[in-house]
This record gives sequence, C-alpha cells and structure tokens, in this order.
Amino acid sequence: MIKDKSVQVFLDELASKASTPGGGSAAAIMGAMGAALISMVANFTVGKKGYEDVDAEAQDILKRSEDLRQKLTNMIKADVDVFNRVMASYGMPKDTDEEKAARSEEIQAALKEATDVPLACARVAADVIKLSLPIADKGNKNVISDAGVAVLAGQAALRSAALNVYINIGGIKDETFRNDRQKQLEDILSGMDSLTEEVYELVKSKL
Repeated sequence: MIKDKSVQVFLDELASKASTPGGGSAAAIMGAMGAALISMVANFTVGKKGYEDVDAEAQDILKRSEDLRQKLTNMIKADVDVFNRVMASYGMPKDTDEEKAARSEEIQAALKEATDVPLACARVAADVIKLSLPIADKGNKNVISDAGVAVLAGQAALRSAALNVYINIGGIKDETFRNDRQKQLEDILSGMDSLTEEVYELVKSKL
C-alpha cells in the first residue's frame, strides 16, 4: 500500500518518471496533513488547563479531523488506481470497429471515474478548511500556528484536486455529466479562498 511507504520513498516515486503517484495522490496527502494538524491542535487542547470550556468541542473536532484524515489517506490509493484504469483504457486494442467502440466506451467510463475521485478529494479537503476555523478560534494557543498550516494544506489539497477534475472533465463527451461535475466543483470551491484567508489572519492575530 502506498500509504504505508516512507516519506522518502513516496517522494522519490513522486519525482520519478513513473506516472504514479502524481498530483492527485499529492493532493490527498496534503489534505491528510491538514487534517492531522487539526488533530494535533485538538489533542493539545483536550484536557488542558485553561481550555475546560472548549474541551467537548475540541474532542468533537478531533473525532471529525481523524475521520477526514482517514478518508484522505485512502484517496491516495484511489487516485493511483483510477489513473491506472485510464491508462489501461487507452492501451486497449483498436484494430476493428468493435474494438474501437469498446475502447472508446471504456475510456469515457474511466475518465468519469477519474473525475469523481479528485472531486471527492476536493470535497473532503474543503471540510478540512472548514474544520480549521473552530480549532484556530478555540484551540491551544501554544500550537495555534499549526492550525494556520492546516488550513493552508487544506487549501492546497482543494485546489490541486480541482485541477485534476478539470483535466479529466475536458476529455468527457457526456455533456450532462461534465456540466454536473463542473457545477459540483464550483459549489465546493465557493468561499473557500476567503475562508482560508480568514483562518490565516485569525491565526496571525494570536501569534
């Protein structure tokens, strides 16, 4: 499993001529790092003196951030798998009309899946951004800068995943599908840059 490899091995593979892992996997990891940093701030808040009033909320944030981290970590492999499916579809035989039709059908199906995987990643990354606000607002001030890093990691994940949606949508012939996924992505992206900046400035004000 790619998620079980060392950071060095993953980075070496990311830098290599191999097609996977690529930007989609990197997006998922960035999002997972953002979620993990939210968990870190929450862990430094739960049970700490001076933060008794927000203990229950910090525990809830911790539970939610760990769920997001797990989802994003699993998306690393999902990105690799769907990319491999796309590449395999382009490698299908195309000598006869029947083979050409089957190949075209599989390419379109693979591209749709390759759109939905980063779209799901974008949605969870947006949740990381949203969750960074309450922990930046009420979390332990001794590690509050990590909440700022968390929101920036979430934003990087979101915008990176969006690029992967855009590149795959471009090859899809189904206009209804294409327009639907475009609209979903626009809805996910809406307000996220301003929220990221809000959290960033909130963190700065506490330093």
